Amino acid sequence: MSSEANQHKLNPNTFDMDGIEVPFKDGQTIMDAALAAGIYIPHLCHHPGLTPHGSCKLCMVDIGNKCMSSCTTPAVAGQQVSNNTPVLNEARKTITQLLFIEGNHLCPSCEKTGNCTLQAMAYYLGMLEGHFPQFFQRREVDASHLTVMLDRDRCILCELCVRASREVDGKNVFAITGRGVTAHLVVNSPSGKLADSDLETSDMAAHICPVGAILIKEHGYEIPIGRRTFDLHQVGEIGLEKMIQAKAGHTNE
Repeated sequence: MSSEANQHKLNPNTFDMDGIEVPFKDGQTIMDAALAAGIYIPHLCHHPGLTPHGSCKLCMVDIGNKCMSSCTTPAVAGQQVSNNTPVLNEARKTITQLLFIEGNHLCPSCEKTGNCTLQAMAYYLGMLEGHFPQFFQRREVDASHLTVMLDRDRCILCELCVRASREVDGKNVFAITGRGVTAHLVVNSPSGKLADSDLETSDMAAHICPVGAILIKEHGYEIPIGRRTFDLHQVGEIGLEKMIQAKAGHTNE
């Protein structure tokens, strides 16, 4: 038996990613296994502990010449996975450009700048301009809630707030309705307004938004530009999502 065969026999639960042997546990996705091994796969809709969704498509990897979402694809022994390639990163940059022009993401004037994962992803992928014509969509802003504001202009439909509200907060405050260009975030309340929902400032759903679609009122610009999360950290740092949630006082472990 060859040394390679002996190695696989000793470590049957591994797959190859860009030439690196990645161990995994039964039931883990490629994303979870990669992150556990300290390997970053770009993503926006994934969050540790929440049900994988596969909506942003930034985490797509190449498996046998097929593009698959790594956050929803189970790890399988012996898989040959490509992640950090020029072709995949160019596709990821295009997706990021589309997310920017489909919403109104004006970084210099946004309170979320420096703390925005979408902005950090653009830097990570080398996106220096929008490339596509801006949509300038008009989406409803909901400022009815006493402490939380909802700006749908910035929503990227990642459903993190939907899953956090349902799976962690146990409230089911948010949902996505419509398809294609009509898809948008809605509030599950009699009036459709945040004020009539049971959302609280302490809820995970109020803090998990990766962009500036959900903001806590009267707390803007508390951290000066230059000291914000992505002023000090790269988006590819492993465990950064958990650190951000821990700072906000919201964990789901």
